[in-house]
Amino acid sequence: MANEPSKIAQEAQPQVSKKKDVLLSVRDIHKSFGTNHVLKGISLDLRPGEVLALIGGNGAGKSTLMKIVMGIYGPDSGEVYIDNEKVDVSNPKVALEHSIYMVPQEPMLFPNMTVRENVTIGFNARQADLDRELMEVMDQIGWHLDPDRKASTLSIAEQGMVEILRGMMRHSEVLILDEPTSALTFDEVNALFRVIEGLREKNIGIIYITHRLAEVFQIATSVSILRDGIVTMQGSTKDFTREDLVKGLLPPNAGSVKEAAAAQKREIDYTAKPVLELQNFSGYGFADVNLKVYPGEIVGLAGVIGAGRTEMATTIFGRDKVLGGKVLLDGKDITGLSTTAVIGEGVNYVPEDRFRDGLFRIRDVEENTTSALLAHGLGKFILGRKEAERVSQHYVDNFRTKVTGLTQEVGGLSGGNQQKIVIGRAFATNPRLVILDEPTRGIDAAARGDVYAVLQQLRETGVSILLISSDMEEVVELADRALTMFQGRINGEFVGDQITQDNLMSASFGVTGEARSA
Repeated sequence: MANEPSKIAQEAQPQVSKKKDVLLSVRDIHKSFGTNHVLKGISLDLRPGEVLALIGGNGAGKSTLMKIVMGIYGPDSGEVYIDNEKVDVSNPKVALEHSIYMVPQEPMLFPNMTVRENVTIGFNARQADLDRELMEVMDQIGWHLDPDRKASTLSIAEQGMVEILRGMMRHSEVLILDEPTSALTFDEVNALFRVIEGLREKNIGIIYITHRLAEVFQIATSVSILRDGIVTMQGSTKDFTREDLVKGLLPPNAGSVKEAAAAQKREIDYTAKPVLELQNFSGYGFADVNLKVYPGEIVGLAGVIGAGRTEMATTIFGRDKVLGGKVLLDGKDITGLSTTAVIGEGVNYVPEDRFRDGLFRIRDVEENTTSALLAHGLGKFILGRKEAERVSQHYVDNFRTKVTGLTQEVGGLSGGNQQKIVIGRAFATNPRLVILDEPTRGIDAAARGDVYAVLQQLRETGVSILLISSDMEEVVELADRALTMFQGRINGEFVGDQITQDNLMSASFGVTGEARSA
């Protein structure tokens, strides 16, 4: 489109209609969590029979906005209108009473209850009537689930189908679908799209959250793009191209980062034997992945949530089952080894969620830094008290970690310093390769700069890094080579001047960019 995102955003700010032609309006919604200003004045309208595609990168504010609509969160300021009447959606019960239902991305079923019980729970009608309506809805959709099956026996796709059935059984006037096709087969996706078309004909309004731009043009009548808590573009789908949508997803200064990062790049010997090589590697959530990481190289792996990046990393690391292909480390087959064995071979992993998977928060700095050595036998019998202190102090000093001493409890450190401890622990095992999963998520700009400096320093020692990040700017700044993952497969490889936020964002959302075959 000829319009710039800012202009479109200004022109497209919706007004609350005086006629009853708007099912749902959110007006100037703000929401912060501590110092993190997540929503910065969001305004959207949803009309009868409209399918509004809501898209944005990870952390854009989509889920937070929908949780406010559902009454899970309260806004700091702003208003919610339902049928043009201002409503205080103070809890989910209020939203349900106003015929608003959200189908979550992660199914929330009672595992020991049947499909029938999960769908009809909370209804006051006779069970026979509910059973008859449930079968009619399933016949209409073309989905045939045994209503007597326990939820614990259902696949992820089938669990998602049950969540959608819940919404349809409640005759919702506003239906929010959060990544509804992420676990569905091709036939199931087509069946869902037919259902959505049928709901449109009944004047039901649908908010459709997706990372798949192709779906926007297949099913949506309108589109709104969120970036960093603001609406950058919105309007009728027919007025946009894929390139327009990608432009709305990118930050305004996207073109300026590449030059700043260029000076930090180094020459990589691509004739050397790869440190890590994946050959047709497959597991739960990804398939037929082929990639190589060379000595001293930082390979960025970009994509959106659900692309399969973390699943691939944890499978390499021995936490999940390999379904096919090989993992080679310096040419040695390490496919399917346990996590202990993988670390012993020279691979370590910094998880995405440092709070749940990365830290012993009630233990001190020294214990956290050396725990990988002890837990996996790498320091057994040789890591005495003085050596433990030496190793821990080395990483505290080199990473400029702000601590009062090695005996300080890690739970009392800032997020950035906690992250440095987690990274230090991974590198304390003297690995050949480290997989970093969202290494700067949730830490401030100063700490982020420190982490970047640490990674540049470590790669100079010959350590190779596979950097998984949803932050395109981070990948541009750090990566010698960048790959993108989409729907469980590598769909782009970028080198040199091709590593731009525009190219990475396009490929991460399934839009062909300037890439060479991966």
